[in-house]
Amino acid sequence: MSNTIRIGTRDSQLATWQAKQVARELEKLGHDTELIFVKSEGDIDLTTPLTEMGGKGVFTKALDNAQLNNEIDIAVHSFKDLPTENPLPLKVAAIMERADARDSLVAPDGTDFLDDPDYKATIATSSNRRRAQWLHRYPNHEIVNIRGNVNTRLEKVEKNEWDGAIFAAAGLERIDLGHHISEYLDWMVSAAAQGAMAVMIREDDSEMGKIVSQLNHDETALCTTIERDFLHDMEAGCSAPVGAYAYVENGDVRFKAVALTLDGREQYDYQKSVSVGEAGDLGHSAAQALLSEGAIKVIEEMKSGRE
Repeated sequence: MSNTIRIGTRDSQLATWQAKQVARELEKLGHDTELIFVKSEGDIDLTTPLTEMGGKGVFTKALDNAQLNNEIDIAVHSFKDLPTENPLPLKVAAIMERADARDSLVAPDGTDFLDDPDYKATIATSSNRRRAQWLHRYPNHEIVNIRGNVNTRLEKVEKNEWDGAIFAAAGLERIDLGHHISEYLDWMVSAAAQGAMAVMIREDDSEMGKIVSQLNHDETALCTTIERDFLHDMEAGCSAPVGAYAYVENGDVRFKAVALTLDGREQYDYQKSVSVGEAGDLGHSAAQALLSEGAIKVIEEMKSGRE
């Protein structure tokens, strides 16, 4: 049996960057690595909206299958792409230190249009979370769907008559495309686990578990777990207009969450700060609070849209 760790990844530039980052960390620990490229349904079909394809899970299914078939030893994922429920005998063994979690606007002709309340801008995003928050802030703007990897989406923004498109800041910065960012959207609550990478192993592979767990970043793991607990309890899945972001500051976990109707008209906000030691249930209690305030409407709207 080869001692080389086979790392499964999608073949986009960003996914490859992420897999190479994990490979470098494993090599620092003395392990040989090899990248194995796996194409997902989400990479092949670039036109169908993600929500119609089953959400972000379309990016992870092919890697899951490769792991279950023992074609790869570990898989590297953008953590925000992983469903909060996983019935398969696979588990996340490490969460890497998070990069910038913010969303950003790429606007080739500048952002002056944001200051004109009467201007009807066209903004591209395939995310219901980004769509709803944008429409809440700019109700007269129009949102259009955009699919593809980071490079493909940047090309589409340049070619189309759109005013801008929304990207995860980390995705652009990691592959040296941060110069395309026109504005960081500090007001937008990011997706649960945005900016973090997860390393998946087979549950029964205890040896790989010991190796990979050395890459875990405790603070990122704490914060992303809180965010994903919230997402799970909201029964939201990756395609719902729900955002969650936690970070540690001066020994406290500061957490904010948001849930909106798809049109952005109704918004439910949650914000709380607790000590790190008391933060274990923060995601769960935030979900209960928002659902009791009326955010159940958001979930019902998503469910009725899927029926």
